[in-house]
Amino acid sequence: MSSAAMHIARTGLDAQDMRMRVISNNLANVNTTGFKRDRAAFETLAYQVVTAAGAASSSESKYATGLNLGTGVRVQGTARTDTQGSMQTTGNSLDLALDGDGYFQVQMPGGQLGYTRAGNFSRSPEGLLVTSEGYQVQPGITVPQGATNITIGQDGTVSATVAGQDGAQQIGQIQVASFPNAAGLENKGDNYLVETTASGAANLGVPGDDGRGRVRQGMLEASNVNVVEELVDMIETQRAYEVNSKMIQATDDMLKYVNQNV
Repeated sequence: MSSAAMHIARTGLDAQDMRMRVISNNLANVNTTGFKRDRAAFETLAYQVVTAAGAASSSESKYATGLNLGTGVRVQGTARTDTQGSMQTTGNSLDLALDGDGYFQVQMPGGQLGYTRAGNFSRSPEGLLVTSEGYQVQPGITVPQGATNITIGQDGTVSATVAGQDGAQQIGQIQVASFPNAAGLENKGDNYLVETTASGAANLGVPGDDGRGRVRQGMLEASNVNVVEELVDMIETQRAYEVNSKMIQATDDMLKYVNQNV
């Protein structure tokens, strides 16, 4: 007796285990600023064609449907869900959120450019606008020594009151990066994504132009993870895992019966 059913159920266990890892990561990042939940996508493995549809069943007729036996399932990939997270007011003038599509661009170690939705920025000792890891926001913005009342408009214009000058002075312009295929960006951890051939090249522009999100000062974007939805998915995954486990047990019992009685 063939044990093919057991191997098929094993692929189901592997796929559901990977889906549970995705759900677990979503729940772990429920409070991560700017985090976007992932979703596991499944696909069938290759089919074994026993009888092809349209093959001759006799000298005068053909099979209408044929006989195809599946060999299991696997996780095709993970898709990032880029829905907008809720806005949380912080009151910090250097906390920024994007209301809409796009990413902040930062200079990472080694010269690589990173992209993030986490806008919890601060000012370095040199006055540069940097991330919590010290990575400089691009294009670079330098806040003059002693500057006060820093304001950032929805179009990314950065202004501040500088000692010895009348009124607020523009000191920089925050730009937002967009991509032909943002789903193709690669996660690198620490809230950063990097460009890939699948994502296409970054296109920097003024916030609010060409579909880019607008900047909200004094706010941070919360994670878009919905705990209730993730828990429902977790229960569904657990049940599917149990069913595949029972399939292995049932197949094993059938094989045992054949070995003992045939």
